[in-house]
Amino acid sequence: MTLFAADVTAAPILLAQLQIEQRTIVRVRPVAATAPLSAKPIKWEEKKGPDCILMNGLAGALVSSPTSIDIFMRGGLRLRAKLGKSCPSIDFYSGFYVRPTKDGRICEDRDMIHSRSGGECKIDDFKTLVPAK
Repeated sequence: MTLFAADVTAAPILLAQLQIEQRTIVRVRPVAATAPLSAKPIKWEEKKGPDCILMNGLAGALVSSPTSIDIFMRGGLRLRAKLGKSCPSIDFYSGFYVRPTKDGRICEDRDMIHSRSGGECKIDDFKTLVPAK
């Protein structure tokens, strides 16, 4: 009796791995605080601000004090981001970066701003700025 082995020709198994990474960073550019030479400088008063702002509404920023950054929103609204006392804003003169969040907002006590030199600071509070009377 003759036994024949079954002809087993299996397709070769191919393994592949695909890794997709996405990294988005929003850069906020500094703006110059320019006023006409004949105009008096505007003094700003801080009022209660929002807990969060929309990231796509950012227009620019200005370092206004050692612990705060003024943020200009599209539409003319001006806000002040108060930073922690241990985090001087001096590093943010050349602009800063914000990492986008799933909700598209920047929130106090949650989000960080990152300087171009590598530092980072948590936003403690937002204040709305209005011209002082």
